[in-house]
Amino acid sequence: MALVNYYSISHLFIWLLLGRFTRIGWATFLILSLGWELLELVLPFEFAVETIDNKVGDVIVNTLAFSAGLKWRQAAALKP
Repeated sequence: MALVNYYSISHLFIWLLLGRFTRIGWATFLILSLGWELLELVLPFEFAVETIDNKVGDVIVNTLAFSAGLKWRQAAALKP
């Protein structure tokens, strides 16, 4: 299995938009992001079956997307 998959793309858009349009901070982001990846370890559904490499890739994508969303929010706040 790959480091990223098509679910990673949905993670990217979800966290980009959450970073841009919500006021959640890094602590909440980490709890939600890591908590979901841990929850997937015990969920009995096909979509949750992933390698550890893919879970690490998801967390990296989540972090990059959330960070980009925060920067996007900051840039929008600076515009008159």
